Amino acid sequence: MTKNRHEVLGLTDEVVLEMYETMLMARRIDERMWLLNRSGKIPFVISCQGQEAAQVGAAFALDKEKDYVLPYYRDMGVVLTFGMTPAELMLSGFAKQEDPNSGGRQMPGHFGQKKNRIVTGSSPVTTQVPHAVGIALAGRMEKKDLVTFVTFGEGSSNQGDFHEGANFAGVHKLPVIFMVENNKYAISVPIEKQLACENVSDRAIGYGMPGITVDGNDPLEVYKAVKEAADRARRGEGPSLIETVSYRLTPHSSDDDDRSYRGREEVEKAKTMDPLLTFGAYLKDIQLLDEEKEAEINERVMKIVNEATDYAENAAYAKAEDALKFVYAETEGE
Repeated sequence: MTKNRHEVLGLTDEVVLEMYETMLMARRIDERMWLLNRSGKIPFVISCQGQEAAQVGAAFALDKEKDYVLPYYRDMGVVLTFGMTPAELMLSGFAKQEDPNSGGRQMPGHFGQKKNRIVTGSSPVTTQVPHAVGIALAGRMEKKDLVTFVTFGEGSSNQGDFHEGANFAGVHKLPVIFMVENNKYAISVPIEKQLACENVSDRAIGYGMPGITVDGNDPLEVYKAVKEAADRARRGEGPSLIETVSYRLTPHSSDDDDRSYRGREEVEKAKTMDPLLTFGAYLKDIQLLDEEKEAEINERVMKIVNEATDYAENAAYAKAEDALKFVYAETEGE
């Protein structure tokens, strides 16, 4: 009997349905955040739409009990997989006191949660890359079995932080997975004006590591690439560079008007390859998903999103004096 694609990868029916539901959860949270922003309830949205397959496929290939993830600002699918809840993401959007990322201090998308090994990023792009390399080095020095997984956009691959981090990881054969989420645009700059080479993964050879470009709309293809990279890293064979190619379905952020730099026909064409549609079609083809099951999953997801929205909207803001916490000598216990 011929195995389905996910079975060849060692994934059960239950796991791939969980992957689909996690992708859908990321999309529905993101869509809700846009509505909240446009109604004046939350200040800012930086979207994951179109990149959920790459994020979820990659995160499912990692060990959630051992590995560290250093996500970039779009990685809602990664942090949901690693244990951040929809309510916690909404608390961040509303900048409330219970926001686990920063207590309501940071912009949305600056994910950080110690208990789930989600390492916070910073507003300057790409700074998480050297941090991932440093954690991998520390893990080796402490003889821990861990892999660090760091993501960034293709625009970030042109920053010095990427080159320094990749070079150091390559020289020392550190267990790092560098994953470039190539969504075709660095804000308004298209990929052809960013790179002199064809693919970001072409740069891997300069750092002594393998590089691969995969379809970022296919979570199974991304899962396979990241799993192979993680296995390689655990064997002590060093880092890998993975480029996932997808398309950013929204403007760069809620403060951007993408009509000034890309045509509507281009965006509409990209929507036909929406990973929720294409992965859903795969699950329907193999009879794991039908209209009834799809509606049931969406209803469950929307119930959680609605509850998360209500909870976060009604939660308390931080007190003004909390701005002094963790600054200079002020700590939580004082």
